[in-house]
Amino acid sequence: MDKRATIKDVAEAAGVGVATVSRVLSGGSASPQTRERVLAVAAQLDYRPSALGRNLRQRRTGGMGLLVPDLTDTFYAQLAEGVLACARSAGEPVMLGSTAGDPEQEAELIGMLLEQSVDRLIAVPSGEEDTWAPAIRAGMTVVFADRLPAPPAPEEEDPAAAAVGDLMLLDGLAAPQPAFSRPPEVPAVLADDRAGIRTAVRYLRGLGHRRIAFLGGPGHDRRVAAFREAVGAPVDEELVVFGTGSRDSAYAAASGLFQSRPDLSAVVAGGNVLGEAAVLAARELDLRVPRDVSLVMYDDVPWAELCSPPLTVVAQPGRDMGYRAAELVLRSGGRRARSVVLPTELIIRGSCGPHR
Repeated sequence: MDKRATIKDVAEAAGVGVATVSRVLSGGSASPQTRERVLAVAAQLDYRPSALGRNLRQRRTGGMGLLVPDLTDTFYAQLAEGVLACARSAGEPVMLGSTAGDPEQEAELIGMLLEQSVDRLIAVPSGEEDTWAPAIRAGMTVVFADRLPAPPAPEEEDPAAAAVGDLMLLDGLAAPQPAFSRPPEVPAVLADDRAGIRTAVRYLRGLGHRRIAFLGGPGHDRRVAAFREAVGAPVDEELVVFGTGSRDSAYAAASGLFQSRPDLSAVVAGGNVLGEAAVLAARELDLRVPRDVSLVMYDDVPWAELCSPPLTVVAQPGRDMGYRAAELVLRSGGRRARSVVLPTELIIRGSCGPHR
């Protein structure tokens, strides 16, 4: 018997990513040319995604999925511990997957979980909102943890359509809306990033620091927005630097920041991988912490206390976040679960000092 075509087969044959195929087949945003090509290839390969939804609705096997970007990241390990503890108490098996922060890999794992009839999923999302539409429409219960999926990138606007919209607005009529179908609202368990970052910046300001930098990475949109708000306008954009998520990229971002802006006096690292990179880069460049640069890290992990000096951190409850997310996904039933925001705490140690 011929092997049944998968969503990855369709993506390869159409020359697009898995996430793009997922968006097209779930009615999400895509250019007309891309949509036509994907649908033609899906028909040619006899790919039937609707069978996944029927299978999920008719043959629920129970079980829970957990998708995180990086299993070696201490915070995500803590989150996974919380999910596993709650699932164990409820007698639920858990399928664990790592997306590597790659939206294409995330979409592929979602498809795999659907095929295996997993009916509950907790995820630290890496892709856009459209990635999750197939799972939600198939009846899977989804809860996000730590962060929310990114909104879809705006498509290039048709000049003619824009002109028609402008004329309608001038006539007092509602302009036509873009054909984008948002997935239903998904509950999430998040840390209070805004309060955590604001507290860190205020603490550094109280020590006399004015040139404060932010090291960010994927999924840190809320944290960088909180940082911009906390430092106030005008924001020195050279002091807001991003890595791509890997340790090498985080180190390059931190090292480049220290070398390009020797006048900065403090850094807020948006996660523990970035905090580790900042410590290593400072050591390589002979920058003394806190005499030459003060450092606050978002995430409290065991090695933070072992640094010399120990790191001041914004602690977020990773294990509790996972446990609460598992509770939400298990108890949702037919009711729409409410999102949960958990408090953060500034833990002052030795990595911050007064500005000299």
